[in-house]
Amino acid sequence: MQDFLFYLQLGWEHIISKDALDHQLFILALIAIFSFRDWKKVLILVTAFTIGHSLTLVLSALDVFRFPSDWVEFLIPCTIVFTALDNIIFSKNEKKLIQLNYYLALLFGLIHGMGFANSVRMMLASEQDITLPLFGFNVGLELGQIVVVAIALFIHYIFSEILKLSNKIWIYIISVPIFIFALKMALERVP
Repeated sequence: MQDFLFYLQLGWEHIISKDALDHQLFILALIAIFSFRDWKKVLILVTAFTIGHSLTLVLSALDVFRFPSDWVEFLIPCTIVFTALDNIIFSKNEKKLIQLNYYLALLFGLIHGMGFANSVRMMLASEQDITLPLFGFNVGLELGQIVVVAIALFIHYIFSEILKLSNKIWIYIISVPIFIFALKMALERVP
């Protein structure tokens, strides 16, 4: 149980810590199109991201593949840039954007999972069975994402219901700064 809690905390910190800004920005870009009423869809979306993330972690922990970390560190902000730009371009067609974001969550989750894969591989090297540690990490990851999502949806609720801001404007308010910041991150990390 102690090992499970250790890895759960590690997964939690992977999303909640100040070093996890890239993951937080990606989650915010993914959910910018959703409102508080869409919380079930958002949970499915976040879980799709976790599945992609987990798949990469498992394959890496089993040493099935390795990807150069400098490229991973470059590709992570590129996924954020693409998602935020997608929000801006398709903000008039939210239905299409919602469908696309499910695929982006899963696909880009694979890339984000590689960002933590080397560390996980080293930590799990001494473990006999990787099932419990990976499960604990993913539970912590999912819980952290749910907290980030809950805060973002609450802020969206305030802006849309109390301040009567349209969803299209909200998408721009969230996506444009994320796009700019992630583009800066990507340019700084070009291998």
